[in-house]
Amino acid sequence: MPYTPYHFGPSGFVGLVFKKYIDIPVFVLANVVVDVEVLVINLLGLGWPIHRYTHTLLIGALAGAVWALAAYPLRGLFKKIMTILHLPYRTSVRRMLISGVLGAWLHVLIDSIYHYDVRLFWPSRLRPLYELLTKQQVKTLCIGFFVLAFIEYLLIVKSRMKQKQSPKELTADKAATGRKEA
Repeated sequence: MPYTPYHFGPSGFVGLVFKKYIDIPVFVLANVVVDVEVLVINLLGLGWPIHRYTHTLLIGALAGAVWALAAYPLRGLFKKIMTILHLPYRTSVRRMLISGVLGAWLHVLIDSIYHYDVRLFWPSRLRPLYELLTKQQVKTLCIGFFVLAFIEYLLIVKSRMKQKQSPKELTADKAATGRKEA
């Protein structure tokens, strides 16, 4: 992708759908970590293809794991942010490692469809996913997943708000709904 924000749709959606198994902040931010390579290559003017090592499954996994370990001390901050967002947050080193690797891999998979210079199975030169979809289709899917992630987020928040209501409020809500339907 030309800009990391396109990755937030798919990573947000996958993270929310699998929130029981994935550390959402680590998973989503692993997509940013992978593109640090692009930033460094551009800033230093190295003249290399901008999607070089972290844009492979092998080194991408390593980058995701390193990110997860670096993020471990930030878990308290992530919990506060997730609480503000009304999202549940339980984590462990294992969950963070899995999330970092899977987040990096999702980024690499999307970019391998979009960019010619991504060598998914490095050191092999094979590019089996390149142009599987058009660039416009990839962008549209990423935006579509962003919309789906937002809808999923709203559904999760609505469900959590309902759970926080007292039993008396729930009974009153059911009674009010029953009167409207009659």
